[in-house]
Amino acid sequence: MKGRINELSKDLGSRLLSLGATVTVAESCTGGGLASAITETDGSSGWFSVGFVTYSDLFKHTLLNVPIKLIQKEGAVSEAVVRCMVEGAVNIAKADYGLAVSGIAGPTGGRPNKPVGTVCFAWKSAEGTGAKRLIFNGDREMVRAQAVEFSLKQLLHIVKRSNTV
Repeated sequence: MKGRINELSKDLGSRLLSLGATVTVAESCTGGGLASAITETDGSSGWFSVGFVTYSDLFKHTLLNVPIKLIQKEGAVSEAVVRCMVEGAVNIAKADYGLAVSGIAGPTGGRPNKPVGTVCFAWKSAEGTGAKRLIFNGDREMVRAQAVEFSLKQLLHIVKRSNTV
């Protein structure tokens, strides 16, 4: 999986450089894994300047301006919360593109309506914001790796789709 993640990061970087565009990320369950994958790519400083690891609800609120009442109502692992996370990250970083991820990597923390492996993603570009909830299989490491891979695929998809900043 690491080889595929590196390939996606290189493709994303190449596309962003050709557009003169930048990206930021806001992460929770991946714990910096997405930013790490991005910065494995040589030259990533040309298209990535900052990422946010907001593992706690407090810092989702204080750093990314996610309303506490929203977190209390929807839970940190929700499409509504990751939408706010990506909005906050893009606004702070002044990036052209952004992606946020929050989930339950396990092995504990799951509930009937949000089992272990539940991960929510949100992305932002000039064309708007979107979100998606997925459920991945596997242990903690596998869930996190799948979340990073999906994040890079989604970023690459929205960058290719927009073709402009």
